[in-house]
Amino acid sequence: MSDEIKTAFRPQAVEQVLRERLAGGDMVLASTRTILCHLLANRDQALFSDEVIARVRGMNVHVARQLLFARAEADGLANPAAFADRQQDALAALLIDDAAFLAHAHVLTLEAQLAAQLQRRSGFDGVLSPLLQELTASADGELAAAAMRVIAVQARFLQAQRRMELPLAELPADLFHKALLAMRRHADDNPGAQKAEARLRSQFDESQGRLGQMTRLVMAMGRKAPRALAIDHAGLALFATALAMAAGQDRDTTVLSFGENQLARLALSLRAAGLAQDAVEEQFVYLHPDAVLPEGFDRVTADRASALLAGQAN
Repeated sequence: MSDEIKTAFRPQAVEQVLRERLAGGDMVLASTRTILCHLLANRDQALFSDEVIARVRGMNVHVARQLLFARAEADGLANPAAFADRQQDALAALLIDDAAFLAHAHVLTLEAQLAAQLQRRSGFDGVLSPLLQELTASADGELAAAAMRVIAVQARFLQAQRRMELPLAELPADLFHKALLAMRRHADDNPGAQKAEARLRSQFDESQGRLGQMTRLVMAMGRKAPRALAIDHAGLALFATALAMAAGQDRDTTVLSFGENQLARLALSLRAAGLAQDAVEEQFVYLHPDAVLPEGFDRVTADRASALLAGQAN
């Protein structure tokens, strides 16, 4: 962080600086969605070869193709692939127009990229973390089974990211609903689309997806759940889930807080989750080795950090 933050000694001054940094970071996040939507809507992909743009577009197209295949199956079409090839761009455009859908795909891309960076930089295994290894050997059979399921879904997530895919079953429930509404608008009351929607809804179970499995595992850990608040021990995916739960934020926002321009949100989230100063500093070593916490940050309590994150601090 900058010198102006380092010179703030009074708790009130530190909070004011953190509040300003938090507001600035929120403005960056808000503008990011608008810019990303514009880039994805531009058909001249040669102008935008950035990996993030390509991966977000790829995930949206993959969701569109899954919906179209379901519709083709319901319609009894002989060549679902050809049908999807013809229709995928139009349906993907409807998905891209939804800011929440677009933002989620963006976050998944950033999470996968950060997992790869941490593996290169610190040797973190993106799938099998030390904590998950320990939990799979637990005498508690249900806890061990939950840990094994998390390992499996995390492996599938990283594989899907390499393929630029986003399985419908891995969507949060609200975004799954949005995807089906997009299919409905695109199909214009086609009977096959209605049948496909009903079938997809009957098969969907949010709790079985990656995010649901990780949330259940953290809850199953009970009083030992704070052990997941160490990124080197828990791994990025489980750490992000546990931090979001402990700090009272949604997981996508938590993943975004790991970015270079979100240091204030990350520091406040770690404090709101109950981490002491040395533990906060340790997480910064892994995520932002060159960052320095402000003087006086150790005086910011967990309650004050939560209030700042909620925009309720006076």
